[in-house]
Amino acid sequence: MEGHGERSRTVEDRIRALPCWHGRIEISPLKGGISNESYRVDDGAGRHVVRFGKDYPFHHVFRERELMTARAAHAAGFGPEIRYAEPGVMVSAYLGAKTFGPQDVVAARRRVAELLRRFHTGMPREISGAAFLFWPFHVVRDYARTLKAGGSRMAAYLPDYLALADELEAAQVPLPIVFGHNDLLPANILDDGERLWLIDFEYAGFSTAMFDLAGATSNAGLSPEAADDFLEAYFGRAPDPATHRAHAAMQCASLLREAMWSMVSELHLAAPGADYAAYTAENLERLDQALDHYRTHHGKDAQ
Repeated sequence: MEGHGERSRTVEDRIRALPCWHGRIEISPLKGGISNESYRVDDGAGRHVVRFGKDYPFHHVFRERELMTARAAHAAGFGPEIRYAEPGVMVSAYLGAKTFGPQDVVAARRRVAELLRRFHTGMPREISGAAFLFWPFHVVRDYARTLKAGGSRMAAYLPDYLALADELEAAQVPLPIVFGHNDLLPANILDDGERLWLIDFEYAGFSTAMFDLAGATSNAGLSPEAADDFLEAYFGRAPDPATHRAHAAMQCASLLREAMWSMVSELHLAAPGADYAAYTAENLERLDQALDHYRTHHGKDAQ
């Protein structure tokens, strides 16, 4: 088995071999990713992020599309500049910005909502090539196929997950099609002190705004009152009861999708330091809590 030191040398050798550097370089790993490896590289021209990533068909992730989206995000003013790319490697500008945690999303929720509104409506003008559609309920169903075929330890629960997806999908309301980020973990939002940025566009595509709105609020653990404030900032008005219900249902769907993402990752990924079984358990616990809230206030247990 490849040792940590040998692995580090191999990665550093790959980075040093890239043809985009100016003079001597310094390399340091960046923490936070659970499926990709990223490094900060400083050279004579500035500071950069090197991100390694292969196609993950089991996650519907294709790097050519991610690269196009990252370039579009920079052109639209939402993401860092892409300075170099080749198969499996993307080099972008290092922003030196603060990486958000859940408490930062809570505190800056109205800024995040405004960022998403602009991203949703501004990105389509910069997107090129074939359109990619992200529908979370299709993702859940396709993950179930992958988990069943792979003999997942969670296979016995798949019928329940699929029935839950049907229930949550039925609660959705029609919304305009937007271009969504579709992976709004707090760490994918950065603050440079003047503005907010988005990074990591693996799952970006045309979608319903509700998935980003639910993902941002559920992944950061916003209280119901803070989530209402977030939705009002996004829509420019207080949401009606049907929108409230759709959002609560999609929060559950976001956590279900994240848990099943982790289950699939248990079968197919081995990112350094990632504990996918623990991440699966964490998201299933949060799903139980969100589902209890949804069914009590909006679902079949509501009076």
